[in-house]
Amino acid sequence: MSDEQSYLPDWAPKDGGDAFAVRVKKGIETHSFVKKTPASTPKKRSELTVDEYVNGVLKNDKTVLARAITLVESNAPEHYEKAREVLKRLLPHSGKSLRVGITGVPGGGKSMLIETLGCQLIDQGHKIAVLTVDPSSTITKGSILGDKTRMEKLSRLQGCFIRPSPSGGTLGGVTRKTRETILICEAAGYDVVLIETIGVGQSEIAVRSMVDFFLLVMIAGAGDELQGIKKGVMELADALMVNKADGRNKAHALRAKNEYAMALKYLAPATKGWETKAYTCSALTGEGIREIWENIKTFERITKQTGVFKERRQRQSIDWVFSMIEDYLKENFYSNPSVQKELPIIKEKLLKGDLLPTTAAENLLKAYYLSEK
Repeated sequence: MSDEQSYLPDWAPKDGGDAFAVRVKKGIETHSFVKKTPASTPKKRSELTVDEYVNGVLKNDKTVLARAITLVESNAPEHYEKAREVLKRLLPHSGKSLRVGITGVPGGGKSMLIETLGCQLIDQGHKIAVLTVDPSSTITKGSILGDKTRMEKLSRLQGCFIRPSPSGGTLGGVTRKTRETILICEAAGYDVVLIETIGVGQSEIAVRSMVDFFLLVMIAGAGDELQGIKKGVMELADALMVNKADGRNKAHALRAKNEYAMALKYLAPATKGWETKAYTCSALTGEGIREIWENIKTFERITKQTGVFKERRQRQSIDWVFSMIEDYLKENFYSNPSVQKELPIIKEKLLKGDLLPTTAAENLLKAYYLSEK
């Protein structure tokens, strides 16, 4: 092989000669007439105007709908005004759906139950929005589970919109902006909104303040059922479903239902004029799922006749206002420059035991109030 075709690299032994196996081929010379193609850079997604957001949501453009929810969920200050204007314009088109909260023990089959129920409702002509709240990663703060992969069949149907969102560490099994998301989905024409929340025990009750009907999903065979009852959640439920009532587990599910039914007799009804009952169902086979919806529709009819439905929606609007005030005050407090300056010093003193927690709180509040004057 000639020198023009190949050459020995600099690190080759001097006396290697032709016996040295490693040689480097010369590359092809680049001529001036060859155009160099620059590395392609991804195009930045263009910002939508308020009109584009509103019109897209009202037309049920799912891409715009998803982006509108992302806008509302954003904590970036530059998105706040636009998000508020979008919500203001969509508000007159909202409020016409039936809102159902679905919660329960982890592994209770909530996602499969929602998928089976959702498919049946779409067959009946309904449009379903499913808002699923995933646990958040403590590191990335993003979703851990990803419900679209767990509701594969339902997510492919035209009449369904699934939005998984990370809880962001928020107690109550819901995100900070779940109420706003419900409003946007209603404006897009979804007449049933199903909210699946993370099973975190008694802190799950926050979902009660934003839904019309509250369904608690339980399972049998996971230990002593009565010991597993969470009174703080049960007393807020409008119905209790023992899922996975199929195969060999069916007898266990029926026994568990009877035990829960006995326990419910000692609790006050969650909704005035409505008796909370226990049922069994199988999200796998579909048995009992139709009865769930019939129960929910009966609940809607009775509570609308008595005025309880409207009263609950009105109370929820007031709760929403106070919730937003709390969020604003908390964010405003921790973003205050004086508080940010004092916080590391106070933390250090707390760790050393030089400062009482009560005094630390007072000092931080004092720093905040003085800076606001």
